[in-house]
Amino acid sequence: MDKKVCEICPHHCRLAVGEVGKCRARINDGEKITALNYGEITSIALDPIEKKPLYKFFPGSRILSVGSYGCNLNCPFCQNYEISMADSTFPTRKITPEQLVEIAKELVPKKNIGVAFTYNEPFIGYEFVRDTSNLLKAVGLKSVLVTNGTVAPAALKKILPLIDAMNIDLKGFSQEIYSILGGDFETVRKTIEISAQACHVEVTSLIVPTMNDSPDAMDKEAAWLASISKDIPLHISRFFPRYKVTNIAPTPVNKIYELVEVAKRHLNFVYAGNC
Repeated sequence: MDKKVCEICPHHCRLAVGEVGKCRARINDGEKITALNYGEITSIALDPIEKKPLYKFFPGSRILSVGSYGCNLNCPFCQNYEISMADSTFPTRKITPEQLVEIAKELVPKKNIGVAFTYNEPFIGYEFVRDTSNLLKAVGLKSVLVTNGTVAPAALKKILPLIDAMNIDLKGFSQEIYSILGGDFETVRKTIEISAQACHVEVTSLIVPTMNDSPDAMDKEAAWLASISKDIPLHISRFFPRYKVTNIAPTPVNKIYELVEVAKRHLNFVYAGNC
């Protein structure tokens, strides 16, 4: 069978015709690998920009947030697992890039500045993000990605000229942690490094008790981010029991504030999330 390799993320899935990748959203259609979830919207809302979270990118504004289904990681504690772990059987609303941009324009009087691709992993819907972002740029609106950062550098560099801001999840500071999640630590680090040179970047770390809550690990993470720029905002967020991890209590608030103080040794903007 004529297998093709998906070039969007480091999994590089080899797919036969009609076969879908690990992300449940990319398919070999017989001619190329493309997004099965193109324009298939599971969630749409006008959110405060701070909810992404982006605190240093047009604060006080709002952004039209859209999500589809699927993800190229498999985090057992996923906070949006209903759609991130879903496939093409999940109910969706079909929206074209042109229609989405029109909705975004209509919401400008309500302080909307553009579109945020969020809720599930946007890079696996690469073509829809690219096509919509092209149209947004043409009418002076912003494109924002909320991403796990698991994207191949070549694909990232192609789309970055269209992207105005990103919030990138840094789920831990070791390959050991990323192996649990089905991901690659160095890929995410490279995504942060490359993106920070091209657009506004903020980073979020969800603190899961016993997994990534050590002050030493946070010190290493913050020092590394500061080596790129001391002005990269870091959001340190609480875990709440979800999906397959329901036997661990929410992250203690005092632990979040402890890690915030650790990170502040290196970074100028550190925030406690969900506290």
